[in-house]
Amino acid sequence: MQLEFVPVEEFYFALTLAVRTLDDLTTDGLAEQVEKRLKQEFGQPSTVAAASQNTYNYVFRVRDVDNSPADQLILSIADWQGNLRLSSDYGWTLDAERKPIRTEKFGQRAAFSQQVHSYLQDWLQLSFAD
Repeated sequence: MQLEFVPVEEFYFALTLAVRTLDDLTTDGLAEQVEKRLKQEFGQPSTVAAASQNTYNYVFRVRDVDNSPADQLILSIADWQGNLRLSSDYGWTLDAERKPIRTEKFGQRAAFSQQVHSYLQDWLQLSFAD
């Protein structure tokens, strides 16, 4: 797995309607720790959030993970009501009418979520455990 940051200028071109919540992590202080690390690494988030329940959203293209039939894979790392929210379009794609539909990989979302947890814990050097 490899993550490629999507800057704010490219955000609307990268994000699709198929991105869905993968996991909400409720560990106290984790959302703030992740924000601090991502801000150090990338600066400004991919989106500028204006709501009190959400202050940042860093979006990444995920490389080296198969999300066929979709031609790309997106991972969003955000805070939501004080928790860390991971979202992805893994196991989803858009049909001809641009409506989200599940793919054969949908049943593997839990395994993908664990892969994301491991990757992020190693990369950010943070523990996601409650």
